[in-house]
Amino acid sequence: MKATFEIPDELYRKVKARSALEGRPVRVVAVELFRNWLGESPTPDTVQMPSLPEQIQRYCGIVDSGVADLATNPAYLEDFGNDSRGDR
Repeated sequence: MKATFEIPDELYRKVKARSALEGRPVRVVAVELFRNWLGESPTPDTVQMPSLPEQIQRYCGIVDSGVADLATNPAYLEDFGNDSRGDR
């Protein structure tokens, strides 16, 4: 079931930051908090793994390849879209 409710901006920023550090979506954290408040323990079938983009998001941008933006040099894109015979 989907539910929509308002959370103070500052509180949401703190929750979002901490959940990102832990690699968990805010949705999973919220469900865990509701279950704790009700005195229920999480069951393995209700705990959802984050999606692949959510799992790898923390690794994006941590390696500097040393290559500048390829789009700034037109030579890199000269044959973009052509097959091996030069046809489009």
